[in-house]
Amino acid sequence: MDWFLQQTINGLGLGAIYALIALGYTMVYGVLRFINFAHSDVLMLGAFTAFYVAPKIEKLLGSQSALGCIMVFIVAAGLCACLGMLIEKLAYRPLRSRPKLTVLITAIGVSLLIEFTAQNEKVFGAAPQPFPQLLPEQAIRLGNLVISSNDVLTVGVTIVLLVAMWFIVQKTRVGTAMRAVSYNQQAAALMGVPVDRIISFTFGLGSALAAIAGILYAIKAPGIEPLMGVQPGLRAFVAAVLGGIGNLPGAVLGGVLLGLLETFAGGIPELSNYRDAIAFGILILILLLKPAGLLGRSSVEKV
Repeated sequence: MDWFLQQTINGLGLGAIYALIALGYTMVYGVLRFINFAHSDVLMLGAFTAFYVAPKIEKLLGSQSALGCIMVFIVAAGLCACLGMLIEKLAYRPLRSRPKLTVLITAIGVSLLIEFTAQNEKVFGAAPQPFPQLLPEQAIRLGNLVISSNDVLTVGVTIVLLVAMWFIVQKTRVGTAMRAVSYNQQAAALMGVPVDRIISFTFGLGSALAAIAGILYAIKAPGIEPLMGVQPGLRAFVAAVLGGIGNLPGAVLGGVLLGLLETFAGGIPELSNYRDAIAFGILILILLLKPAGLLGRSSVEKV
């Protein structure tokens, strides 16, 4: 029982990160009906932003503190939100009327451009670099269970952001406009909704979530490098499909389930080498048995 509870705690920390990344995927898909494969590279840029900003903020404040950690999150999220909106304006907006396959290929091209540019020695370099400690790490003991303060931070930040996301989407005028654009862009434009600005805002919001997820992932990772976003990005995509891509609660559910499954598999010696196979095996099964995902709804398209 102690092993089961310990793996559950560890899995929730990992699943919370997948949920944040998956939210960015599912928001863009919900509005534009395509997968932004550059999303995982925005995660990497968020981690590197924190890598350079954190020491300066710590020096400014004099020590590691919760205020400094919050400032790092805000700066990284703000810069990556601007980058996400810039990518949408330059790379995706001119192709909005083109076939979805064209936009998909462009997204892959943007992803590769960011990755290989970041590997240049004059930018970040290809070698892994240790991520700075934002807060002193502590081990919280509950009987035989050990809970890392970093896992508590990850789950806490994720819950706060999920509540904020739900409030924005469901209770604000911007959220109403996002849902209208998701349902029918042409009708929303005729009703006076500024479609371009709403889509840009969606990209910015998704990129901010990716940046924060990148920082949380970097805290748990042994080091950061320009390709660090590839694996968590692919897993978050699986999580989004598992929960129902385009469905916000589904993205959260899929992320948590995938994090738990990976953690339990990693804790069993016979399955530890098959963690990747389990993640992508789930993707294949979902696409075969329930293509809309656990919480998604099947839709009928007229041709």
